[in-house]
Amino acid sequence: MASITLKGNKFQTSGELPEVGTKVPGFKLVKTDLSILQADDLAGKKVIYNIFPSLDTDVCAASVRKFNATASTLENTVVVCVSKDLPFAHKRFCTVEGLANVVSASDFRDGSFGIDFGVTISDGPLAGLHSRAIVVADENGVVTYTEQVPEITQEPDYDSALKSL
Repeated sequence: MASITLKGNKFQTSGELPEVGTKVPGFKLVKTDLSILQADDLAGKKVIYNIFPSLDTDVCAASVRKFNATASTLENTVVVCVSKDLPFAHKRFCTVEGLANVVSASDFRDGSFGIDFGVTISDGPLAGLHSRAIVVADENGVVTYTEQVPEITQEPDYDSALKSL
């Protein structure tokens, strides 16, 4: 389990992020059109998994905007923004913000993404949501970079994630 904080209050996640050099765990997420996104759908592409608690918070929204702005400049790379927000919330947010360069996906159905990636918050007021984390994988689905952001109200290290590509 990873220890994280929310405004200084300590909480735990359900596990640890996938280790660098290992394969990304399999998953099924729900996209904004209610279709399923699986790890196999991303084969042959570099992937940045931008994982966060909810689009309805300033920092989470900022991370999606930031990755959307850079995603269009990245060759053979897709940014997947993952939370437990409903697909409708993901769609609304991206539509209102004019974001078209990221894939928004929800882990609301069974939460297995959060469990398998070790990001489900296990206690405290955000229990059941995802922690803020970044996982980057190469074209073969092998993890090349991870960051468990220690303070939920803090933005991830965008530069390190992008350099890992």
